[in-house]
Amino acid sequence: MERLPNLPIGLQYFADIRKGNYVYVDKTEIIYDLCTPPNRSYFLSRPRRFGKSLTLDTIKELFAGNRALFKGLWIEDKWQWDETFPVIRMSLDAIAHKIGLAEALTQNLNKIAHSFGVTLEKINPGLAFEELIEKVAETTGKQVVVLIDEYDRPIIDYIDPYNLEKATDQRNILKDFFSILKAASKHIRFLLITGVSKFSKVSIFSDLNHLSDLTLHPRYADLCGYTQDELEHYFAPYLATMPAETLEKMKIWYNGYSWDAQTFVYNPFSVLNFFDKKMYRNFWFETGTPTFLIKLLRKRFNYILEETEVSQNVFESFTLDEFDALDVNTILLQTGYLTIKQITPYDTFILNYPNREVKQSFGQLLLNEYTHTPIAFDTDNYPS
Repeated sequence: MERLPNLPIGLQYFADIRKGNYVYVDKTEIIYDLCTPPNRSYFLSRPRRFGKSLTLDTIKELFAGNRALFKGLWIEDKWQWDETFPVIRMSLDAIAHKIGLAEALTQNLNKIAHSFGVTLEKINPGLAFEELIEKVAETTGKQVVVLIDEYDRPIIDYIDPYNLEKATDQRNILKDFFSILKAASKHIRFLLITGVSKFSKVSIFSDLNHLSDLTLHPRYADLCGYTQDELEHYFAPYLATMPAETLEKMKIWYNGYSWDAQTFVYNPFSVLNFFDKKMYRNFWFETGTPTFLIKLLRKRFNYILEETEVSQNVFESFTLDEFDALDVNTILLQTGYLTIKQITPYDTFILNYPNREVKQSFGQLLLNEYTHTPIAFDTDNYPS
């Protein structure tokens, strides 16, 4: 019997996946479309565990010219491999921001500078960031690719548990940090910032009016997540070992996320864990739900979330003004507990649970919160 390819559960490094006989769902055609135009700057919001980090790492390897990693993929004979660019990649999920965000940012920038053989003189994180970009561009003689992952983690960590003062302090530091990117744009070949949350424009990215938001862009609706065709193609060896009804049941359980009401995708984390454990479980949901969301829903006696109609400004209304001012629908949509199921003729969004995993799990979680009983997620064990 032929050995099944490995499942890249928890892997976010493109090289590890390509070298380790792991399933890789080829996203290089859409990445090519994103990366080909010069001097472009983007922002992308997607829920946790949707493949944002892997997307950034794939782009890093692309601009670094590591052609061998892309052998057999769509982009292999399309990309200009001899034209490489230096890549500055940061993950704000990985920096030790609880020692002090400004200090952690500066430490990380100095570490990156050392890898390029340059020394930073500035201490302020924003000024040091600008200095790093300028010196790397000067040293290499090339524009720089800047990739920033989980930009909002230093803020989110203080929204849950809710600490408005600290979250606001973190936001202000990040606003100053990112503000230099506009002035440094002449040195930047490509910029992509990703995160779970999209705060209102005046909060963090007010100075970056050149930043294109991909979050609701229909051309990039399947940049993260697996489409139905991708699921059936890349996981065919696994599906071949399972009952005929598997595809139908998987679609009910794990498909349904959309940011344009046209393209619907599966959550990769749940798909990979399903094929690994061969049972229907709430894999993505069990990795953590913000407690402040439940508190907010309980405070407002808001527990019917289906078929909610909201304006398209829902992605512009996430602020840190006060706990009671937080928009529940905005948070639920950005974090993946609701998704866009329909766009009305009046250009409003109809939000609903994406699938059974989220609907069942969220209902049980709310029930547990209101009745103070232990939560027990149902499982539908896959027959042997």
